[in-house]
Amino acid sequence: MNSRVKKILLLLLAGALLFSSGQMQKSLNRDRETLGLTRAAVLDNAPPMLAFTTVALGGFRGLISNFLWIRANDLQQDDKFFEAAQLADWITKLEPTFSSVWVFQGWNMAYNISVKFKDFPDRWRWVEHGIELLRDEGLRYNPNSVDIYRELAWFFQHKMGANLDDANFYYKSQWAVEMDPFFGANGTNFDLLLNPTDSAAKTNAARLRDQFKMDATFAKQVDAEYGPFDWRLPEAHAIYWGARGLQAAKENPDKVNAADLIKLRRIIYQSVYQAFKHGRIIIDPFTKNYSLGPNLELIPHVNAAYEQMMDEDAGMRDNIAKAHRNFLRDAVYFLYENDRLTEANRWFKYLGDKYPDKAIIENQPGSLPKNLTLDQYAVAVTQIDVNETSQERVTSAFQGLLVRSYRALALGQDDRYENLKRLANSVYKRYTDKTTGSGGAARIPLPPYDTLNNDVLRRLLDPQNGAPYAVRAELVTKLGLPSALLEHANTMTNAVEIISTNLPATNSPAK
Repeated sequence: MNSRVKKILLLLLAGALLFSSGQMQKSLNRDRETLGLTRAAVLDNAPPMLAFTTVALGGFRGLISNFLWIRANDLQQDDKFFEAAQLADWITKLEPTFSSVWVFQGWNMAYNISVKFKDFPDRWRWVEHGIELLRDEGLRYNPNSVDIYRELAWFFQHKMGANLDDANFYYKSQWAVEMDPFFGANGTNFDLLLNPTDSAAKTNAARLRDQFKMDATFAKQVDAEYGPFDWRLPEAHAIYWGARGLQAAKENPDKVNAADLIKLRRIIYQSVYQAFKHGRIIIDPFTKNYSLGPNLELIPHVNAAYEQMMDEDAGMRDNIAKAHRNFLRDAVYFLYENDRLTEANRWFKYLGDKYPDKAIIENQPGSLPKNLTLDQYAVAVTQIDVNETSQERVTSAFQGLLVRSYRALALGQDDRYENLKRLANSVYKRYTDKTTGSGGAARIPLPPYDTLNNDVLRRLLDPQNGAPYAVRAELVTKLGLPSALLEHANTMTNAVEIISTNLPATNSPAK
């Protein structure tokens, strides 16, 4: 055999071997993909740098990312969060379908880096960066990652919704400003988002979809199932992303386990509870400032969520039942405080029927009768909130109820004013009764009722440091006080006497 024929045969053999290895590689790739041993799929619409690293480096990507991951963990331990964030960014470019690194980087931004700054706007910038990273990038390459959905929901529920970060109210206010164009003054604007009637509405709908990656149709379904919510607040978005995670898990059941589903459901239920406690924006028409109040319309939904969670998570049933019981206690009290007595009585009965062997008042098993009335319960809860053995705390709570009652009166909420005033009177009388000895004298008496009441009114009517003029004017008119108090309540030496003289006698507690 001459050399030329030999070379031709060797080339043919090499070609056959290459062809065979290619076919074998295709088979191996199919098996590896089936078994979940590789993430070699081509990324859709990936940036050029990301496309290059995922293709050119091949199997070496794993080795490099492992080294960088170890280094990032070391930096994290040394509190070098910025350097760790940079390495994590490189890892996402090497392993874009590795969901753990997206979770790590987003959490690092929202929790570790943000608190390194004192100014709230700087903190918010990093918290929002963490949210955007998971929502805009992580889910782009991992659309079915339950971990990323859960972490995104957790940011809204815990970092923004809870009050553990002292900048939490700033976060809430900034998010409300961003969401207001989409959801409007009432926090729910689905009809206009789903059926925009003009160019501005169409722009809003497109921006919500493209920038914030939210599906208005799905959001409306979430609101119908768990709400109604004010979608300017973070709890609604925690529930939205948690529900999206459940949807992804349902569509890919082979990639999730029971523990993942339980974690997602817990975030949803906990967020619904948070929305019940402070899921309503209250705007003061006089100062234009806003605060948060309970969303009482959610009570049936929160109750149903707890019932469902106890059925689905049998191992944690006892703990969930305790949380359910505490929710029902709050629900009854909030309904009573807001003068919704029919609903308060109904849920009060439900509480007693559901947990008949448990004390209605936590940690007070022997101090209250079993046949507790709703009025007694509401007073007792207030007393527990302020520690009934502390004269200072009871005084503060009593005056707080008075302030709220007078503000309600100024806003034209006469029923709420009467209910809060009645509750304040009951708190005062209950404390006095409990601290009065056999000789008729209180052991640690509160200041006289009129003294506390007049002090509250004097502070509210103070032209320099009190309520806005419109509030003061309404109070002076409705309480029948001299108009001179609008200008001189803080400086008149007889201001307290004038207030006391002109107040209706029905404002003091029943004897």
